[in-house]
Amino acid sequence: MTDRRSSPAPLVAIVGPTASGKSALGVWLAEWLDGEVLVCDSTQVYREFDIGTAKLPPGERRGVPHHLMDLVEAGEVFHAGEYRRRAAAALEAVVQRGKLPIFTVGTGLYLRALLEGLSEAPERSQELRERLARRAAAGSARLHRLLARIDPAGAKRIGARDIPKMIRAIEVRLLSGKPLSALHRAGRKGLEGYRPIKIGLAPPRRALCERIDRRVEAMFERGWVEEVRGLVARGVPPSAKPFQFIGYAALREHLEAGLPLHQAAERIRAATRRYAKRQMTWFRREPGVHWLEGFGDDPRVAHAALDHIQKEVSQ
Repeated sequence: MTDRRSSPAPLVAIVGPTASGKSALGVWLAEWLDGEVLVCDSTQVYREFDIGTAKLPPGERRGVPHHLMDLVEAGEVFHAGEYRRRAAAALEAVVQRGKLPIFTVGTGLYLRALLEGLSEAPERSQELRERLARRAAAGSARLHRLLARIDPAGAKRIGARDIPKMIRAIEVRLLSGKPLSALHRAGRKGLEGYRPIKIGLAPPRRALCERIDRRVEAMFERGWVEEVRGLVARGVPPSAKPFQFIGYAALREHLEAGLPLHQAAERIRAATRRYAKRQMTWFRREPGVHWLEGFGDDPRVAHAALDHIQKEVSQ
């Protein structure tokens, strides 16, 4: 992106684990700082998968514009490079309107792709993808074994059930001769014309787990089971990427195979707690984060974030 400004424009990024209050803090800061929210989350880009991905309901956005949600249908492939392209365009539009861009970040890879860039990877090969999909149809473990042979590091990073990521990693390795991780490290071009201000939310682990449990219950009360029932009725296949997101596969099993709802709920709570731990491991490695101990909807934390941002912007 070409920088047409005399000085870099500030860009706020709120990072932290799921259920830490990033969305609430983003809205509150946008109200105080005349900003708009840009969602940085690999699950919320999919339409119709709303409750389980924790999309902020319109009534809780308090009139603050939100961007980069509901971008694609369930059957479409979406990746970090596509997010970077769309996010860069949305970011520029927000700044051109004279608003402060505030990213609420659940997916650290997407933030890194935006700020640090991605290297050029080979174009998709439909023929190769179809061959790999046929191989996966006989069992995703077969695809994972192939990935392990040609890209051992990629096989360690990508789960054996994540067919879209396995296909892309194998495709890149075969077409470029290099593993995807090597391409990501080479030839990156970072975002120009912006100055990131990163706020990190770090609630106490026990309090976060308790909040995760309460949020899962709230999702059920909002109609999560009914949402999944509707998706199944509309013919969204089990192979669609969003059905791999936390909770959706368990609820589909509840509806189609009779898994007791209380067992599905316990699976979801446990998986969400593990996910939150992985998020914190990633975000702790993110450079330049100003960490705050607590939840984003805590007034003390919110005002500390506001003070930090105002000081950074004024420099």
